[in-house]
Amino acid sequence: MNKKELVAELEKLGMRPGRGLGQNFLLDGNLLDWIVRAAGVSAGEKILEVGPGFGALTSRLLAAGVELTAVEYDHRLADYNREKFAAFPNFHLVEADACRVDYDELFPAGTVYRSVANLPYAISSVFIARLLECTNPPRTMFFMLQKEMGERLAARSGTKAYGALSVRVQLDYEVKIEKIVPPEVFCPPPEVESALVSFALREEKLCRDDEKKLVSRVVRTAFNQRRKQLGKVLGQMFGKAEVEAVFAKLNIPMEIRPDKLEVADFVAIARELNLIKGDADK
Repeated sequence: MNKKELVAELEKLGMRPGRGLGQNFLLDGNLLDWIVRAAGVSAGEKILEVGPGFGALTSRLLAAGVELTAVEYDHRLADYNREKFAAFPNFHLVEADACRVDYDELFPAGTVYRSVANLPYAISSVFIARLLECTNPPRTMFFMLQKEMGERLAARSGTKAYGALSVRVQLDYEVKIEKIVPPEVFCPPPEVESALVSFALREEKLCRDDEKKLVSRVVRTAFNQRRKQLGKVLGQMFGKAEVEAVFAKLNIPMEIRPDKLEVADFVAIARELNLIKGDADK
């Protein structure tokens, strides 16, 4: 679909792309083909797509033979895609808010699936957080995101972009920016550059599922005051003596800032704090 065809379809549906919905439609056919190749999709596998829009990426995924579940919030686009892909038995549409869908119900335990999407930018962080909460998360994800968001998700310790979101995502996934994308390939063009970002589920988990809540608590506390000494910040919440003991055991300076720690360091701190709390409760 080129720009002229897109404008015609928008007029037919009485639509103006919603800024609040993050509707920027990807038109570059070469880039769409590249996404499908880079995502490595294969016939028969289950794929989750969020925000199919006018089906540009959808049609290429279906042509690759995947079993596609698409989630669309805008009822006009949902109706459009139902009609467009009615002849495809491997197309399944869920008309809903992607940030509220129960993905464990769509893809129960034991179901292997991946996610590929040009995500509506307005929902990207909330949607990704939703997937991270799943008991059965996607094995891989390949998303078009705002460049700034992609940089935050893929950021490494010691960089300005590294923060609580970086740590939370990287607990579960290895994250990599695959390509920077200019605004001109979209209609309407966004005001920022975009990035194609890959996520690969870690083969060996950095922490157990029952530890994630405490790790997230430590991380949020740390980065809420990222310019302050981490030992003092955590000491206010968990107790100065307890934190000093943990940091000494892990050979971490009390005065370190949170952006200097690796993801595994936060797991180690949370694990030790929980052990001290457990000992104190006996």
